Amino acid sequence: MTRQARFLVLRGGAIGDFILTLPALRALRTRWPDAWIELIGYPYVANLALAAGLVDRVDSLDRAGIARFFSAAPDFPPDQVTYIRSFDIILSYLHDPTGMVRENLLLAGARQVLYGSPIVESGHAIEHLMKPLESLAIYADNDRPVLDIPVEQRENGRRWLSEQRLAEPVLALHPGSGSPKKNWPIDRFVELARGAGRRFGFSSFYLLGEADREIAAPLERAAPDAVVLRETSLTQVAAVLSACRMYVGNDSGITHLAAAVGLPVVALFGPSDEACWGPRGPPVRVLKAEGGDLNALRVETVLSAIAELLAADCSSGAPPPEKRDS
Repeated sequence: MTRQARFLVLRGGAIGDFILTLPALRALRTRWPDAWIELIGYPYVANLALAAGLVDRVDSLDRAGIARFFSAAPDFPPDQVTYIRSFDIILSYLHDPTGMVRENLLLAGARQVLYGSPIVESGHAIEHLMKPLESLAIYADNDRPVLDIPVEQRENGRRWLSEQRLAEPVLALHPGSGSPKKNWPIDRFVELARGAGRRFGFSSFYLLGEADREIAAPLERAAPDAVVLRETSLTQVAAVLSACRMYVGNDSGITHLAAAVGLPVVALFGPSDEACWGPRGPPVRVLKAEGGDLNALRVETVLSAIAELLAADCSSGAPPPEKRDS
């Protein structure tokens, strides 16, 4: 009987960085469906890949002894050497400009190390992150991140929307990001929610993560009765998003997550390069603010993008939402 192939993937980075790595993980799983694939990263986001069956185990970068591989003269304990040697291929996306991590992995007994720099200099990040696998003759047959949400989790998402008394169709809004420069003004999001309700019949709610605490108070002032999903796990966020009809958000990891679960997405981009970091997917519309200044992006422009995505969605068989009376 052929021995089970074993892979170790090392991946840091924020939510969006990780989600853009999903095509590489899926390509590995597709090529070796019975392989053992282990991932060392940040569990709060890496567990998405575990739940989707793309990896078999997740460990934390903070407690996996990875710091030793950044040392000039590492002293590897025997159990770590045994662990490293147990893998056929190690795929590292850790920042390693000098090659020290790769050298130390080989010193610890790694059989083969593939390196993909997390720094993207040209092209889209997905193609860049797929490059290391080309040496294994692996190419992504789908160049967009895809997260298959289990039925039970989808039901949990629908249940949450029902508990909040959000009538279908539901529009999810994420007014945060990793930088204030990437944020469309809160009052525009609130105006958008109201306009989408009147024009398309949407019920709306807002997503706020740990990094979005500074905009929580302005949102509450602008929309005191708004429904907000706050600081929950990404698996729960993915479950809720999977039960929605549409999503609008800034250049953020949550926007990439919404696209990965297959939701029609309107992504609002300011200073970032959308050609490099834009979310991928057939039902995705990226709106680039003029001059990179999101203050220049009008609510009517976003409503028009929603209308275009709804029209495309309806042409594929989805029923159109019903307008609500003002």
